[in-house]
Amino acid sequence: MASNRPAPAAPYAPKRENDTFGFGGQRTDEGPFQEWNPTEESIRPVRGRHRVTKQRGGGLARSSTVLGVGVIAAVGAGGMASAQTGKPPVSISVPDLPSVGSLISDDDTPEGSATPLSSLGTATADTAKGTSGARAGAGDALRARIMAQVEHQQEQIETKAAEDAAAAAEKAAKDAVAKAEKEAKAKAAEAKRKAEEEAKKKAEAERLAALAKQFTLPTSSYTLTSTFGQAGAYWSSGYHTGLDFAAPTGTPIKAVHSGTITEAGWNGSYGYKTVLTLDDGTEIWYAHQSSIGVSVGQKVSTGDVIGRVGATGNVTGAHLHLEVHSGGSASGIDPMAWLRGKGLTP
Repeated sequence: MASNRPAPAAPYAPKRENDTFGFGGQRTDEGPFQEWNPTEESIRPVRGRHRVTKQRGGGLARSSTVLGVGVIAAVGAGGMASAQTGKPPVSISVPDLPSVGSLISDDDTPEGSATPLSSLGTATADTAKGTSGARAGAGDALRARIMAQVEHQQEQIETKAAEDAAAAAEKAAKDAVAKAEKEAKAKAAEAKRKAEEEAKKKAEAERLAALAKQFTLPTSSYTLTSTFGQAGAYWSSGYHTGLDFAAPTGTPIKAVHSGTITEAGWNGSYGYKTVLTLDDGTEIWYAHQSSIGVSVGQKVSTGDVIGRVGATGNVTGAHLHLEVHSGGSASGIDPMAWLRGKGLTP
């Protein structure tokens, strides 16, 4: 600790004779004084009247540390007074006393227990160091708590992220399984549909094969020249009402299926025409024949010859004009489609 600056010396004044100590100037109402030489008897204390009372419980002689604190307080007060009054500071030095207990003793204080003033600075430094250490320890503890909280929060974040990732993976797995199941079901359904279609096709082929044994084409060695619905000025209705099989005159005409002859003879623009009525009521018209080989009411079977190809009626050449009327209707249907429905390919 830095000491205060030394105070300036007082001006010197020579002492005059007969001066006496006092607050004023020279005193002339006192004196002269005789020299007093104290003896052991004159200074012996009177027992029971002037005994020095022992100080107990926090007295000045309790410990030299108290004295040291008082000295430091005095030095601090002196410094404050100097700062307030503006006077030059007074230098105060504190001797390094080994023990104040030798000067001021206490019966209750063990000998040698007093603390020397020289240890006061060390104690203060130790105290400051201890305080600093305590603060550092508290700071370390706070830092440790903060780091623990940060680590705990980080663990929670990582745990939550792991849980989210696991949930996402589980959802992705479920979605993949669901997608695979859906695709498998779709493939199975498609395979089933294809199998059903194949079965239907096979059944239809078998049915048509069976029908083909029961039905036959109306002629052979032919060429298809006009189809159903074809437009042209050759036909009075404006369009062709049947299917034309061009073949040489005299080519045999056969019954496409078993049935009964319901018409046979001349029919204007159709020339010689024969009508075969099947068991289901469907009428097959054969026109432009050169000759008819059956009569009305006659029963025929599939493949029986019922006439010959010719060029009678409204024609441009020898051919068989074939019409199909379902259920006896006046308007015909496409003979090509009907023949194919019976397993035949014109």
